[in-house]
Amino acid sequence: MNISVIGLGLLGGSTALALKKDLPECRIVGVDTSEQHAAQALTLGIADKILPLQAAVRQAEVVILAVPVNTILGLLPDVLSHIGDRSVVVDLGSTKEQICQVADAHPRRKRFVAAHPIAGTERSGPVAAFTELLLGKQMIICDKEYSDIDALERVEYLFRNKLRMQISYMESAAHDRHIAYVSHLSHISSFALSNAVLEREKDEQSIFEMAGSGFSSTVRLAKSNPAMWAPIFMQNAQNVHQSLSAYIDQLQQFKTWLEQQDEAEMYQWMENANAIRAILSGIQTSEQNKT
Repeated sequence: MNISVIGLGLLGGSTALALKKDLPECRIVGVDTSEQHAAQALTLGIADKILPLQAAVRQAEVVILAVPVNTILGLLPDVLSHIGDRSVVVDLGSTKEQICQVADAHPRRKRFVAAHPIAGTERSGPVAAFTELLLGKQMIICDKEYSDIDALERVEYLFRNKLRMQISYMESAAHDRHIAYVSHLSHISSFALSNAVLEREKDEQSIFEMAGSGFSSTVRLAKSNPAMWAPIFMQNAQNVHQSLSAYIDQLQQFKTWLEQQDEAEMYQWMENANAIRAILSGIQTSEQNKT
């Protein structure tokens, strides 16, 4: 199977490595605007060959778009226009509604599958890619009724059968509403906390000496690539704004209780928040049972 991976960073590179391991007969053709990344992808065994976009797309049975979401919007119509009649295009973007709207306007919409793998790290580039990134993780496919059955089945085969991902289905607008709370907001919180500390704590040695595992885990996402995350926030601006407003309300309420020295309300607020532990434990147990 000829697979073209457009974007050879963490996500595209990890997908390519995993497919090459679990589908040895596949041939990965890589596309990247960075000559350095393209060279690294060849050296690291992520891609078997590097080609220009249209040449790579024309010979591919599956085209995987693993570039920032604003780039996907621009590339998708061109890619759909140059694929073979039975080829399939799948994107791995973290937002889905605008991407699906662009696809819906194209005459070859049915050869497109909109997907979002719930996986990632704060690192970027081909050197960050590793085979296990997607294995066993969640994959959300959106607006599946607009894709040809065989196109959908091919994507499901690669990600469910070969990468052992757990696939669920969702409408694209609903996906973007939910992901604003459970993913995008956590990244904003991490960026905000990092900037607050950097602005107020000028003594870097003190930060190093006093920062524990809680701080490190909370600000880990602040190391994420702005070139990827700024377009995500912009594409999902309305939903992110709503989630951010809800988060700010919570912070303001806590600030009020602190000013009023209302320990009882603060205690109850924190106790209510502990309920998230049971939800996350249930999700992890469910995923373990599926695997």
